[in-house]
Amino acid sequence: MVNDSPEHDDIPKGPAEGVPPAGERSPWAQPVVSARTGPDQRWDERAGFFGPARPGPAHHDAAQHDPAGYSTARLGPPEFAAQAYAPGPQSGHGGSRHTGWMAGSHGPPGGAPGWPGPPDSARQFAFDPRPEPRASRARLLAFGLIAVLLAGVVGGLMGYSLAAGNRGGGSVGVLENPLPAIDAASAPQGPVEAVAARVLPSVVQLRVEGAGSSGEGSAMVLSNDGLLLTNNHVVEPAAGVGRVTAVFQDGSTAPAEIVGRDPSSDLAVLRAQNVSGLAPVELGNSDSVRVGQPVVAFGSPLGLGGTVTTGIISAVDRAVSVGEQQGANAPTVLNALQTDAAINPGNSGGPLVDMEGRVVGINSAIATTGAQGGSIGVGFSIPINQARRVAGELERTGRASRAVLGVTVADDPQRAGALIRTVLPDGAAAQAGIREGDLVLRFGDQRISTGTDLQAAVGSRAPGEVVEIELADRKVNATLTAAPN
Repeated sequence: MVNDSPEHDDIPKGPAEGVPPAGERSPWAQPVVSARTGPDQRWDERAGFFGPARPGPAHHDAAQHDPAGYSTARLGPPEFAAQAYAPGPQSGHGGSRHTGWMAGSHGPPGGAPGWPGPPDSARQFAFDPRPEPRASRARLLAFGLIAVLLAGVVGGLMGYSLAAGNRGGGSVGVLENPLPAIDAASAPQGPVEAVAARVLPSVVQLRVEGAGSSGEGSAMVLSNDGLLLTNNHVVEPAAGVGRVTAVFQDGSTAPAEIVGRDPSSDLAVLRAQNVSGLAPVELGNSDSVRVGQPVVAFGSPLGLGGTVTTGIISAVDRAVSVGEQQGANAPTVLNALQTDAAINPGNSGGPLVDMEGRVVGINSAIATTGAQGGSIGVGFSIPINQARRVAGELERTGRASRAVLGVTVADDPQRAGALIRTVLPDGAAAQAGIREGDLVLRFGDQRISTGTDLQAAVGSRAPGEVVEIELADRKVNATLTAAPN
């Protein structure tokens, strides 16, 4: 808009600056009736609108100049006209609201008496206050279009996801996600996994058939040409008339013959026929086993070949009586390693190994609380040091020797220890000076609390060993002798 009033060069000239939207009040002042006048008009600071140029008649007061009840107030730069109006002070209209008029018209609707209306020159310069300039409308239209497009894209993606997840009528979840690659899904090899991979090829399942009976057990490979070690009670049914079949880890089978067995130690050696290239186990040292040490048990519990269980060594030098066995002169008593690794029927003869995969025991017995005979976390293994000596003798001669002290024992109800009841003449005890009534407290480095403890400790030794024996009142050395076969 061209400024045709040189006296007011400081008035803003933009046609759209500061114009409030339609229906809203001006941001500068209260509603007012005002319009830009021609060059013969001046801005009336008192009344807030243009009047005749000075000098001239004094201006009327706003209330006097607005008999229709419209309130006049300073609006701001004179380029702008009010867009909405409110009633002014209580006048002839009682403060009622009137519809405002736009700059360029001749006055309020109906033409209030005494209101001369804006001069004709006002119509020439009055600004048409439309609700929004064209530039603002264009920007709003662009923003709206972008918002609609974005909403459409997001809605389409959500709809596709829901449709894809519900193609089969199920919930949206991980079932639609692809599986990871095999290498990515595999966790780093843990210690038990490493032990299992190392030992399983050396574990054998045994199927035993005897006269009117059958059973299953486990064994371990001692040589690449098929020498196997197991428990005597596993193969005992086939000792007379029967057969044993070895099932290897790869699923192949071979008949196995009994090389020798020792009921007193509950050990037996077999040889699988016509096999080669087997993977033998690695033997450890059971004397170095500690309580609390982690171990892994292998075997075929309930016929489930290649089963792996884990646990710890719960105790060492645990005396366990497994009862009479065919061919034994006395009840078999083991000086066993106790473990909480799960051992069940079918585990007998399988290896108990340390975390290096070295055999420290042979799984042989379990304690139970009922007729089912399942594991309750109390299992027993023959120490490998004892089993190694017996297995060597069985392989060479088919028989195994057993150490004896030459005494009979009982428990003393008043004191811990093994009470000597009788001493055989010329036996190891008699030669060491042990007498009836003596109380044995220690045998070597093993503490003795009951007569069964002494039986198990003597049976774990080899004939000819010299052992220090601690009695209640003295210590003696005894050279163990071999039991008659």
